[in-house]
Amino acid sequence: MSAGRASGLGIGGMLAVLAIGYFLGIDVTPLLNGASMPQSSGSTELTDADRQAGEFVSVTLADTEEIWTDIFAQEVGKRYNPPTLVLFKGVTQSPCGGASGATGPFYCPLDRKAYLDTDFFVTLSRRMGAGGDFAAAYVVAHEIAHHVQNELGILGQANKVRQRSSQAESNAISVRIELQADCFSGVWARHAGARFGSIEQGDVAEAMNAAKQIGDDTLQRNAGQRPMPHTFTHGTSEQRQRWFAEGYRSGSIGSCDTFSTDAL
Repeated sequence: MSAGRASGLGIGGMLAVLAIGYFLGIDVTPLLNGASMPQSSGSTELTDADRQAGEFVSVTLADTEEIWTDIFAQEVGKRYNPPTLVLFKGVTQSPCGGASGATGPFYCPLDRKAYLDTDFFVTLSRRMGAGGDFAAAYVVAHEIAHHVQNELGILGQANKVRQRSSQAESNAISVRIELQADCFSGVWARHAGARFGSIEQGDVAEAMNAAKQIGDDTLQRNAGQRPMPHTFTHGTSEQRQRWFAEGYRSGSIGSCDTFSTDAL
């Protein structure tokens, strides 16, 4: 960690970020290390919103670890190995390539880490109309669901097929991957509500609204484009809502087989 970057945060800011890092599975290095998070100029300033996002993500991540450990033991009969979630601000690098706040959260199976820009929650709420704590929790749970797919061997198999496919076929497989992650997110939400009593009235509605706002058709319409199904990579708003709801209804990963159905 360079002294120049550290001084940009200030002692109080550094301690706050490090405190976040002590929660389970959070890598806050990109918030402290300028080499891991290239900026156009100046030092990285940690805001109150950044700290709040980090604390919120820490709690949500801990919840996902506890829930998925139990689900794996009960339904899969194997140990769940939790991922690391990397918080970054602005720009970061991963083995899967570079990313910025504009690219949104993503999971990299090469290093088994989920990446989340601290500004994304603001974007989700203010620009995409999906506010609320549970909408943000849904986003975190969705990225962790990709790790669950990786743990189950699903993600690796699907990506191998994608590499041998045309662009349109690859996109169609990507949609099935993403919809299954939405379903797994619903499974997590069902179990989290039962175990922690953390699901309040309106929380599921927040998650469903978030799923709606990040559907491919809605995003393309909001960008002033005509929805083009052959370019979809995550599924329509209706599909994303329906598969989250299916996972929440059943509470079982067995209900989330998006690869065998013709009715996405």
